[in-house]
This record gives sequence, structure tokens and C-alpha cells, in this order.
Amino acid sequence: MGRRKPQVQNGFVLFDVVYEDGSQRSNRKVPAVELGGLDGDEPARTHIEMQDRKISEMSGTPPARIKTIVRARKSADTGSQKAIMIRKAN
Repeated sequence: MGRRKPQVQNGFVLFDVVYEDGSQRSNRKVPAVELGGLDGDEPARTHIEMQDRKISEMSGTPPARIKTIVRARKSADTGSQKAIMIRKAN
């Protein structure tokens, strides 16, 4: 029997983001390698906030504050995935 190689997480995990002003952005990409440690999905907030800062610098508008982040559900043809909420950091 051969040794099993450790599985490498490639690709992205998609998140739906709701902002404090009530707006919503769907399918925000976060690299899978940034997730899954002891912090769970909390690094996704940091990554998305960094994306928002870059976008706001280019557009000249202030970034909106994130209210909640939820993993995007998989489509019906690939099965369902339980949504995971990241609580707002106080």
C-alpha cells in the first residue's frame, strides 16, 4: 500500500456579504487556503475587507461596513451546503 498524500485545498470559497447599509454582494471569492484553520471562516472577513478597501480606493467611495458573512450555498444540482454565519466582531 502506498502512502496517502495530504490533500491540498485549491480554488476559492464563495461568500455572500451583507453590509450595515442593507446592501448585499453575492459570491465573493476567498482563497480556500486562507480558511479552515482554528479560526474557521473568520479570515474570510479580513480578506473581503481588504478587497473592499481596494475597490473603494479605485472608485473613490468609502467602503461599507460588513454586517454578516455567510458561505454561499451550492447550487441545487451539486447538493446543498449549510450556511455558516460569521458573527460581527465587536
